[in-house]
Amino acid sequence: MSVPPGSIIVSDWHRCPNSREFFSRILHNKKRRKFGLLEAPIMPPHMNVDIVRYKVFISGKTGVGKGALAARLAGLDLPKMHYETTGIETTVVFWPVRVKESGRVLFFRFELWDCGESAIRRFDHMLPSCKEQVDAILFLFSFTDRGSFDDLSNQISRITESSDRVVKLVVGTKFDLFMHTDVTESDVTHFQEVWGLPVFRVGGDVSAGLENLWHQDCVAASSVSISTQAALRETDSEIIV
Repeated sequence: MSVPPGSIIVSDWHRCPNSREFFSRILHNKKRRKFGLLEAPIMPPHMNVDIVRYKVFISGKTGVGKGALAARLAGLDLPKMHYETTGIETTVVFWPVRVKESGRVLFFRFELWDCGESAIRRFDHMLPSCKEQVDAILFLFSFTDRGSFDDLSNQISRITESSDRVVKLVVGTKFDLFMHTDVTESDVTHFQEVWGLPVFRVGGDVSAGLENLWHQDCVAASSVSISTQAALRETDSEIIV
């Protein structure tokens, strides 16, 4: 179930003075630092912050801008020319957040997986590798490519199942090229009504949709906690009897 942006995470916390120390840990020379798979922001001992890890698979047809979106989310330079990803490329994104209810600060670690469409077709192990232990899937289409929008339903049906506990978001790229759009707002509205999935436009806040990951974890943790408490009460009752 989707939650409204800003209902769990303080959305404008990055503008607050007390966030500067945390955001300075993901910067280098006033630019976003590029993190490797085994790297993490280094915090002083008195500022111990938990890291919450999420694997995010970026799915879409060739040319919709999967690599550009990964670079955008990571704060890296956008590719100057298009090339199809030959295998699997991963991008690590760290982002500090403050939880609204508790005021707790966390580092979200998003591991973005991008795999070329040709590679998925040629090698059977590619798609299962991208889906393994995935937490969220971003389904991409381009506003300038009608075929990529029409292929969304096929993507969603092929990659996910109704029983999957995965956050699903749809991202429309190249929204700024409105003079060349092949996808109308009524098309997007109809899609959302049929599939019940939020559609974000590049140029907006895509990260807001990923807030659903933390919400899902909290719901799951609450369910486990309630089940555990019920089991303990049953055990206590048996001991008393």
